[in-house]
Amino acid sequence: MLAVGLDIEAAALENPKTAGQVLNDLGRAVPARRRNRGAAVSQPADLAARTLSDGLESVRRNEGVIEFATLGSGNHFVETQSDDDGRLWLMVHSGSRALGQAIRDHHLARSQPVGNRLRALDAKSEMGAEYLRDASYARRFADASRRAIVQEVSRVLARVLGAQICWETLITTDHNHVSFENHSGRDLWVHRKGAMPARLGEVGVLPGSMGGPSFHVEGRGHEAALCSSAHGAGRALSRTAAGRVTERDLRRQMAEIWYDFRLAEKLRDEAPSAYKDIRAVLRAQKDLVNVTRTLRVVLNYKGV
Repeated sequence: MLAVGLDIEAAALENPKTAGQVLNDLGRAVPARRRNRGAAVSQPADLAARTLSDGLESVRRNEGVIEFATLGSGNHFVETQSDDDGRLWLMVHSGSRALGQAIRDHHLARSQPVGNRLRALDAKSEMGAEYLRDASYARRFADASRRAIVQEVSRVLARVLGAQICWETLITTDHNHVSFENHSGRDLWVHRKGAMPARLGEVGVLPGSMGGPSFHVEGRGHEAALCSSAHGAGRALSRTAAGRVTERDLRRQMAEIWYDFRLAEKLRDEAPSAYKDIRAVLRAQKDLVNVTRTLRVVLNYKGV
């Protein structure tokens, strides 16, 4: 997740023609699932120079290069949002893409069964060290990819709206990683999957659905939760169950938000009603984070 402020007000996107141009240009600038890109976006030198474990290098050199600075499908998105003062913000959700999945599958196949349906690698073993190096690479790849997406989006917003990114407002976090941390006097490998770090004072981004509010938050350092927080609203309906959401339902739920209505059929499983109420999630975890900013969606671009 990444959030960053812009130097203009959300009112700049009130005009339907302007919003439509932004959506159209975002589709070219940030392709979904590799499409519509004539050339790959350059990666930072430290990423391009590193190597992964045997069996993963071909994925890094191929899919990793092609998918850098692209969106996945499902709940990945680029959004413009308005805060309570009417300022426009940008929020991006995208991860390590095929590279992260390849790393997971490669090392899962080498792991050993422990307990009830769990598998593990010894962090002190050679295989464990290789996994940790590869997982760390995927985390850096995803962060660099989101920043590159913002660079691509910034060109669109500068051209269409005359807007500039205010990098000093940057908030970035992730919700699938393993981290060596000390909790209650114990050194632990903490694996957060679907949870983000929320140490005391640590800033984060808590998105709702594509039609609901999102929040910028600050961690409260709650040790019982391993200084963690939910990373978003979470689904109320499985993708299969969300099939009962009709195009008409989606259009009604997205009535005040700019999005590509031509994709309504493909977006039904991402409808706001398919997700939990993000405010209820915040109430349930009031001991984990404090809200510092509330945002409403103005424009949503998704990869399908």
